[in-house]
Amino acid sequence: MRGRVAVVTGAASGIGRATARALHARGAALALCDLDAPALERVALELGGGPRVLALAADVTREDQVERFAEATRGELGVPDLLVAAAGVLVLGSFAATPLEDWEHALDVNLKGPVRLCRACLPGMVARGRGHVVTVASAAAFATQSELTAYGATKHALLGLSQALMDELEPSGVGVSVVCPGFVDTPILERARVRGDDPEGLRRKAAELLRRRRLPPERVADSIVRAAERGIPLVTVGLEAQALQLFERALPGRAAVLFRLVRGRRPRT
Repeated sequence: MRGRVAVVTGAASGIGRATARALHARGAALALCDLDAPALERVALELGGGPRVLALAADVTREDQVERFAEATRGELGVPDLLVAAAGVLVLGSFAATPLEDWEHALDVNLKGPVRLCRACLPGMVARGRGHVVTVASAAAFATQSELTAYGATKHALLGLSQALMDELEPSGVGVSVVCPGFVDTPILERARVRGDDPEGLRRKAAELLRRRRLPPERVADSIVRAAERGIPLVTVGLEAQALQLFERALPGRAAVLFRLVRGRRPRT
């Protein structure tokens, strides 16, 4: 990555911040964006700032802001060599409990965010004939459960988008990877929209899962960099992601059985 230009969304915290650090340590020039401007500025200062670190507040749900970020990146650093779509949001709650507003929010960030980033940056990469895109999906892309209905649906869709881009971009010399981690210890739960009869109970349950697993974002960041450097199409990170992928391969569409067993409930026949 030395001398390459890497774009990272969601760079102010969690997986995005860890990825920015990993790429900076490998000598990449960075274009970082996030909705949280003060936190993003702290990350830029932590990385030493300077002309090789461009940090701009941008909302991935706004096409005009993504376009301005892409234009600034090209102007300051050049055409990107790597896009990392790490910005994401979490919505917890059943289908019945999740309002349409939350569906639109999850789709706008988790799916349309990477779409906007690719639309803004891919033409230059394709014209040059090289580059790589990494999308950050989730173990929920393989199979999900009722409390993750909206979140899981967006990650399923992101996996599908990534696979379609792999096929479309392969002749151009631009590669695509999708990274699917399990429960990662990031601040995403703090900003999550939680719905249902007992939202605080559901939040505590999710927090306990994260506490027990404690998959560090640095491990996901290392997987992102490795996928980009080696051109690995699909990377699972953590036992949950690996188990769900294998289970879904062996028994397609039957992951609900696994979720019920884990939660101590008898599967329906």
